[in-house]
Amino acid sequence: MSESLHTTGNNAGPERPELQKAVQEFVDAGFAGLQMRVNDERGEWVGSAGVRKLGESAKPPTDGRFWVGSSTKTFVAALVLHLVADGTVGLDAPVAGYLPGLGLDQRITVRMLLQHTSGLYSYTGELDPDGTFVPGIAATGKPWVDNRFHGYRPQELVQFALSKPARFEPGTGQSYSNTNYTLAVLLIEQVTGRSYADQMQRRILEPLGLRDTVVPGDSPELPAPHAHGYCRYQEAGQWKVADVTRQNLSLLVGAGDMISTTRDLHTFFSALLGGRLLPAPLLAEMRTPHGMLGYGLGLFVQDLGPDGGGITIVHHNGGAPGGYGALMISTPDGSRTLTAGLTMGDAAIDPAQEFPKALDRLIKAVFCGGQTTG
Repeated sequence: MSESLHTTGNNAGPERPELQKAVQEFVDAGFAGLQMRVNDERGEWVGSAGVRKLGESAKPPTDGRFWVGSSTKTFVAALVLHLVADGTVGLDAPVAGYLPGLGLDQRITVRMLLQHTSGLYSYTGELDPDGTFVPGIAATGKPWVDNRFHGYRPQELVQFALSKPARFEPGTGQSYSNTNYTLAVLLIEQVTGRSYADQMQRRILEPLGLRDTVVPGDSPELPAPHAHGYCRYQEAGQWKVADVTRQNLSLLVGAGDMISTTRDLHTFFSALLGGRLLPAPLLAEMRTPHGMLGYGLGLFVQDLGPDGGGITIVHHNGGAPGGYGALMISTPDGSRTLTAGLTMGDAAIDPAQEFPKALDRLIKAVFCGGQTTG
């Protein structure tokens, strides 16, 4: 397949040097590559920077597929709310009523799963009260690299989480937990009698024509075209780099396992926020921020403040355990979107330090420059 190397947008799109500069800044910060798509009142712009694969010069393909990580959660929330809309699931009903065999706290509702207020321990690990990260099932570093083709069942992930103390009483706090969304998958499968992948295809992907978006199950394959992702880790005091393009993300089923493209993420997000997937009252609930995370139902809602011209954005970015990240950001009405896929390389950077700075510059270039909408 041919790979697009253009950097100033598609044939019909405007030249946007400020966007190309913001994309390049991710690469300058140490990321291997980034492909991005912006849709706004000036049309559509696509571009990329960096490399498709370490040691080569070709840029990441602007139509490339990538592991989208936690952007999956917005798809799953939309799917659950689709079931709420047709009366199959009650948003404020106890999850234990649908999944009686798990021994869940009866107070945990479907809404609490979607807004991270259940109190359930996250099976990939949690922060201690003093801020120390305590790993759960290996999702980082050498342990994950060595184990990245292992297949997990959602039940075992949930059971692992339920073997740990709850973070707080249901509904009394907010803590981002992958367990919530893996439980949502079990809920979907229980009430429909069909697989999560089947329901996602029937209710979300097919109606929107998202042909390049996949619920991969146990498959570690990332369909072409794609950029390569890498994991830099320590082993016996030495730094090593592994190509982790192939990875089994059943580890994050419902919480971070999907594959997509910038085009499909744009189509999904603009359709969702534009009211094409859900009734208006449920979409309004989805976009209503809650708690200290400012999290609605499967979405972060963020006021950019005075520096951002008072604009509000909704988003759910993601990171797969090794090598990949996704950006999915929009105005609340879906009229202006930014979708991107990024890859880690072999640079000695701390993504937790560099990513927020590069992202802030990118958001300001897309949402705070020129005309504002929504």
